[in-house]
Amino acid sequence: MKLDSDRLQRIRHLEIQTRRLVDSYFGGAYHAIFKGKGIEFESVRPYCPGDDIRSIDWNVTARADEAFVKQFTEERELNLLLVMDASPSTAFGTRERHKRDLAVDVGSVLAYSAIRNQDRVGLLVFSHQVDLLIPPMRGRNHGLRLLRELLYLEVPAAAGFTDLTGALQRVGRLLKRRSIVVLLSDFWVPLESIEQDLARLIRRHDVIAIVLRDPLEQTWPDVGLIRLKDSETGATCLVDTTSTRWRDQVEQESRQFDFRLTNLFSRLQIDSLFLTTQSDAVVELTRMFRSRLSRVR
Repeated sequence: MKLDSDRLQRIRHLEIQTRRLVDSYFGGAYHAIFKGKGIEFESVRPYCPGDDIRSIDWNVTARADEAFVKQFTEERELNLLLVMDASPSTAFGTRERHKRDLAVDVGSVLAYSAIRNQDRVGLLVFSHQVDLLIPPMRGRNHGLRLLRELLYLEVPAAAGFTDLTGALQRVGRLLKRRSIVVLLSDFWVPLESIEQDLARLIRRHDVIAIVLRDPLEQTWPDVGLIRLKDSETGATCLVDTTSTRWRDQVEQESRQFDFRLTNLFSRLQIDSLFLTTQSDAVVELTRMFRSRLSRVR
């Protein structure tokens, strides 16, 4: 992709904006909850009053006739993979931004947080196929590349149903070591088609689901007779939004789907966050990550 001065300026602006958000609000939450993939034994030292008795090395204690405790060092390096839905349905938005814009905001904050913590971060973009794959790497230049790709997604215009299943399977083949996988999608797919692949993914990785929503997907106003178009199939139909019955049915079906989606995540023990195009993404992310931290503790 050739970068003109305008695009370079937009990327730089996004970097500055993201850095400010991470430094001011989110960086601490990221570092606290994602401390590393594990710990390694380093040495033993004499027991001191107040030490956790569970850390006592009983073998050394028996030989030395004095209590010793194990010391560990944290293995800090992490892999973060952003899996971003760029299907036509994410281009929907009725007010300030589209769902895809919301995904870009969230992805930028997470990517920059990972880079600042010297973690590896990668990006997989999918629609009816995998459109872009950047394996996890570290470094500022790599981070800027991710920001550029997020800002200027070039998704094929060919129609097709969202293939979240294919994206999940590709992630499973790509990641050889335990990683954090953040799914950014509206999840408008048959839920039974993704359950098995999600279950397989969480056996090896820490999976977080960020669900993208727009208020109009749940509650429609009375705006008369309008023509609606299915963003994935291209099919159109006339709808009378003055019908209270139709509006109630849309709301009920939307709530039922989100209820089933929430149950799926709960059953698989996947942390999830529902965001709308009106959400303050950083505030909501920070709140969710602090909640994760309190549960871990």
